[in-house]
Amino acid sequence: MSTNLWVVVPALNEAENLALVVPRILDALELVDMEGHVVVVDDGSTDKTREVVADLADRHSAVRLLSLGRNMGKATALRRGFDEALLEGAEVVVMMDADGQDDPAELPLLLDRLADGADLVTGARTVRNDRFVKRNTSKLYNAATARLSGAPGKDFNSGFKVMRGEVARNASPMLYGELHRYLTVVAHWLGYRVAEVSVQHHERLHGKTKYGLARFWRGFVDLMTVRFLMTYESRPSHLFSGLGMASMAAGGLALAYLFAEKLAGAEIGGRPLLIAGVVLVLGGLQLVLFGLLAELQVYSRQRERA
Repeated sequence: MSTNLWVVVPALNEAENLALVVPRILDALELVDMEGHVVVVDDGSTDKTREVVADLADRHSAVRLLSLGRNMGKATALRRGFDEALLEGAEVVVMMDADGQDDPAELPLLLDRLADGADLVTGARTVRNDRFVKRNTSKLYNAATARLSGAPGKDFNSGFKVMRGEVARNASPMLYGELHRYLTVVAHWLGYRVAEVSVQHHERLHGKTKYGLARFWRGFVDLMTVRFLMTYESRPSHLFSGLGMASMAAGGLALAYLFAEKLAGAEIGGRPLLIAGVVLVLGGLQLVLFGLLAELQVYSRQRERA
């Protein structure tokens, strides 16, 4: 029995591109010894994306349209696509952008690396056909991601990825907001083997890119979010209680010093250090209690899982 493979293509106003990209994906699927399917997730497009994909689905039984009704973002579109693929028994899940910059003909290269033992393989764009600003901000982003996350790789933000169904299932809960760009990092922190394969990167076929410079700083905020969730998801009190005890210790030292001053006859009622000491102690106490409440939440979730 052949392996069940699903290609998930999130799309926002990509009607012109999808008319060319989807047939190319179907051609690439014929070259692999797998049962291939394509699901295009329409992320609230206002052009003829739905009509184009619906026509392709009528002509090709392997094509499916999933419409979100309104724009929910690429991460949500991918999660819905993953859920659809996994519901249909997908053993291998592929994600690919709809703009035509990824070459479907290179899909066998990524699948070969998956067969060699990797759990998630990224198509790394070693030579990029993008604007100067986009290319260089992406280099900074990738370098910072590799350093802060510890995950191996040079092109984390590539939209061309191949993964085992298990990886898609376990990483899917992290696909919200704009965290899709950290799918490789999430898989690495979950203990899966991640790898990269160099692929060609073409110019966009039609239309304009959906991303601007704003995603650069948002990306680093999201990286902090992912690092926090992956590091402290099951032990939040280690962070909050640690910060709280440090704050209480600093406040306690300040108050102890003022107490000694008071015993020596000095006036301390109007000194800013008194206010700072009290605030540090009370703030630290709140952080410790917050950490304990977070631990109760984790404990409750673990009991439900058990």
